[in-house]
Amino acid sequence: MTTLDRRGFLAASAATAATAGLAGSAGSAAAMTSAHPAATGGAALPFHGVHQQGILTPAQAAASFVALDVTAASRAELADLLKTITERARFLTTGGTPPDPGLTAPPRDSGVLGPNVVPDELTVTVSVGASLFDGRFGLADRKPARLRTMDEFPDDALRREVCDGDLLLQVCAANRDTVTHAVREIARATRGAMQVRWRQDGFVSPPRPSGTPRNLMGFKDGTGNPGTSDASLMSRLVWAKGGAPEPSWVTGGSYHVVRVIRMLVEFWDRVNLHEQESMIGRRRDTGAPLTASAEHDDPHYENDPTGDVIQLDAHIRLANPRTHDTEDQRMLRRAYNYDGGLDANGNLDMGLVFVAFNQDLDRQFVTVQKRLAGEPLADYIQPFGGGYYFALPGARDSSDWLGRTMLA
Repeated sequence: MTTLDRRGFLAASAATAATAGLAGSAGSAAAMTSAHPAATGGAALPFHGVHQQGILTPAQAAASFVALDVTAASRAELADLLKTITERARFLTTGGTPPDPGLTAPPRDSGVLGPNVVPDELTVTVSVGASLFDGRFGLADRKPARLRTMDEFPDDALRREVCDGDLLLQVCAANRDTVTHAVREIARATRGAMQVRWRQDGFVSPPRPSGTPRNLMGFKDGTGNPGTSDASLMSRLVWAKGGAPEPSWVTGGSYHVVRVIRMLVEFWDRVNLHEQESMIGRRRDTGAPLTASAEHDDPHYENDPTGDVIQLDAHIRLANPRTHDTEDQRMLRRAYNYDGGLDANGNLDMGLVFVAFNQDLDRQFVTVQKRLAGEPLADYIQPFGGGYYFALPGARDSSDWLGRTMLA
């Protein structure tokens, strides 16, 4: 593949990719069979706590990322909006039977999940964008110190109509219909106070054959993630802390990065396997570093200082150099694949919804992204949408609501 080929391809398809991003992923229809297994309700994950679910929670199979512009007219209306989102998320993640509205009123639920709402491992993570802190609601002095409109890096092709937003809902569950149901029910309850800006659906593939799930380039994605069971590590890498320069209310929240990245899979699939593995720095079949034999082995860069085995600009080497100085630059990734069908030119539109949680946006995500500039993999990917957000601290109990401390 030549650079000219890639540029010609991008120029031909750029006009339609934004529409695909707004529409979300177009998953293939499941094969029809004569027998259907009975659905299970799935587990209910605790809604209340210091932190929101959907951050340390193991990634569920299905997700939707919905960015919204707030149309509420006052700070009081914004508070009512956040209370309503909290109430609906609390019910949907717990499950139960919607109330009967009577004969003449519309149903209180869409019925997508049947007569009873099942929890199905549902999480609804609410995050705020930089634009919420403009002059509309008197929140300028409450803005998280590092929150801003998403940066455009050298290899990006951002389309601002599918970037940023006042709010972000990250809705995840074990099944696709549960996610769809939750998005609809929250939209129904908040109509008139917020409007969808962009939406991207995603899915996590099952591990094949084992270990970390794969992305749509065929490689395991997220092997080097820090362990979420280590509370001390999460305190260093994920959870924000109030105190200068941060406002006090941010404690328990996290900087939430979403990047929608198209993978130019039709070009990627024509690259020989050796070159693919060299660009990534891992074996495609096992996920092992090229210097090792198992997925989670340390690549031991110190034994390959000149990049004879894992080239110096390989993705894994730039993303995580594994030095003492870069230890606290790691971030917690929670990525999803997306499949948007075809663009208007008949090219496959698919890729990655990159998701990461950070204690410090600049120290972690931005530093790593700058290090990745110009990597060989950049010829096969096109970041075009997403944004920077701040995941709100959790609702502590049944009387609390998401965003209360921000608006106090």
